[in-house]
Amino acid sequence: MEITTDYLVIGTGIAGLSFALEAAQQNEVAIITKKADSDSNTNRAQGGIAAVLASDDSTTLHVEDTLQAGAGLCNAEVVKLVAREASAMVSKLINWGVEFTKSQNGTLALGREGGHSKNRIVHAADLTGAAIEEALLGRVKANKNIIIYENHFAIDLITEHHLFDVKEKRSRRITCWGAYVLDTIQTEVHKFLAKVTLLTTGGAGRSYLHTTNPPIATGDGLAMAFRAGGEVANLEFTQFHPTALYHPDGDCFLITESLRGYGAVLRTKDGKTFMEKYHPMKSLAPRDIVARAIDRELKLSGDECVYLDVTQMDPDKTKEEFPNIYKKCKSFGIDITKIFIPVVPAAHYMCGGVKTDIHGKTSIKNLYASGEVACTGLHGANRLASNSLSEALVFSHRTYQDSLNVVQNNIFTFPNIPDWNEEDTFNAEEWIILSHDRQEIQRLMWDYVGIVRSDYRLKKAQRRIRLIANEIEEFYKRTKVTGDLIELRNIATVALLIIRSALMRKESRGLHFNTDYPQLDDSNWLKDTVIRNEASLNYR
Repeated sequence: MEITTDYLVIGTGIAGLSFALEAAQQNEVAIITKKADSDSNTNRAQGGIAAVLASDDSTTLHVEDTLQAGAGLCNAEVVKLVAREASAMVSKLINWGVEFTKSQNGTLALGREGGHSKNRIVHAADLTGAAIEEALLGRVKANKNIIIYENHFAIDLITEHHLFDVKEKRSRRITCWGAYVLDTIQTEVHKFLAKVTLLTTGGAGRSYLHTTNPPIATGDGLAMAFRAGGEVANLEFTQFHPTALYHPDGDCFLITESLRGYGAVLRTKDGKTFMEKYHPMKSLAPRDIVARAIDRELKLSGDECVYLDVTQMDPDKTKEEFPNIYKKCKSFGIDITKIFIPVVPAAHYMCGGVKTDIHGKTSIKNLYASGEVACTGLHGANRLASNSLSEALVFSHRTYQDSLNVVQNNIFTFPNIPDWNEEDTFNAEEWIILSHDRQEIQRLMWDYVGIVRSDYRLKKAQRRIRLIANEIEEFYKRTKVTGDLIELRNIATVALLIIRSALMRKESRGLHFNTDYPQLDDSNWLKDTVIRNEASLNYR
C-alpha cells in the first residue's frame, strides 16, 4: 500500500502533535506511531515547561542558567531564541486546552528545579506531560486533516539509496521522501510518501539497562537518520536523572526534580546530607553534578541507593503538590511524608541527536527533527531541567514555518520509489536467541558507558557491541521484519554511536566524565562531536 501526504510526522509526543496541529491548518498530515498514540516520553514528563513568567525573572537569567548548565557547548543564539519564545508556547498550550496548576490568586504556579535561579517551571501538578499529551491528542483526533496510524513502525527513511535509477541518484544530494513503515498488526510494509518528513521519535534511554524512559524509547529516529546519511552530534552527553525510585517493582519510576525544588533533600543511608561537598546549590545542583555525586557516594559506601527526604515539609501540601508521586510510592509501601524515598540515577535524556539548524532542518533535504531526537544546540553538554518541552514547542513551530515553502511547491514530484522487497527472506525461528542481544547491549552500556567512563571501558563495550550489531544486521537482511527486530537493530546502532562519540571527546565536560581525561579542555574540545555515516554516500 502507498500513502501520500503533505507531511509525515514520526512520533506522537509534544513535538509531533504540536507540529501537526499547526501544519493541519492548511495541509494534510499523517502521523505514525509504533504503539498507541499516547505512548511517548512526553506522557512521562513530570516536571514541566521552563518559561519566563514571574516578575522577578528575565529572559537574560533563563539564558544564563541554560548556558551555565550546558558547560560551554550551548548554541547561544538557540538558547536566546527558546528562552524568548517559551512563554508564548505556554500560552499556545493553554489555548489548546492544557490546564496548568494555578496559585491561589489565579496566576500560573511556578516551581523551581535544579540549575534554575528563579521559579519558572509551569506544571500540571506532577503529571505535566500527561496533561499536555491528553489535550493535544484530543485536538489532533478532532482535526479532519490529520490521520494517526497507530501500531505503524518506521523501518527506514526513503532516500536515493532505495532508487533503481542510478542516473537520478547521482544528480541529487540526499533527499528524504518519507519512510517504509511496518504495520505491526497486519505485518505488512507500506510506503508513506511525504513532501516533508519530521522526526519526533524521542530519545534512546532503552539503550541502557536502567532508564526512566518508556519501552518505546529505542532511538529509532536517530538510527534511521544516521543510516540515511544524516549528521548526528553530541551523543556522548546522555543525561542520567539523579533520582529514579529504587524498588524491585518500580521500573525506574522518575522522582521529579521539582520535589527537590519544593524542599526535598538528598541523604545517605545514615541520614547525613552530602551534596554540600559537591556544589554550592546542594540538592538543587545541575543534574550531571548530582548524578555523579550520588554515583560516588554509592561507590564509597557500597550501598545500593541514597535517599530523598521530604518528610520535613507539610504532609498535606506534599500530597497536593505531588499526588502522582505520593500515590505511586505509597503503592510500594513508601509514604513519602513519613519515610525517605530510596533513589538511584537512571538514563533519562539524550542531549545530542540528529543535528539540525535553527529551523529544525537536518542535513538531509526535506527532513526535519524536533524534540529529544534532535540536537538543536540548546542543551550543550547538559540539559537544564524542563527546557526540553520548551525546546520541542519552539522548534516544532519554527519547523512548520520553514517547511511551508516545500509543501506549497506546486511542482513537487516524487521519484519512482520501489515497493518494500521481502524476497528471499523468511520468518525467523531464532528470535529467542537474538532477544538476549538486547539485554547484553543494555548491560554493557550500563556497566561501561554510564555516568563515569574510561577509554578502557568504552573500547571494551565497543568491541562486544560491534560483534552483536554485525550479527543483528546479518539476521535483519535475511529475515522478515518485526517490531522487535527493528528496535534491536536501532538500539545496537545508537549504542555504537554513543560509544564512538564518547571516545572522540578527550576531556570531561557536562554529562560526559572520562577518568582518563578528567579536566575540561576548551582549547581543543569547545565544539560539537559530529558524526556522519560516510558509507551511506556510496550511491554517488
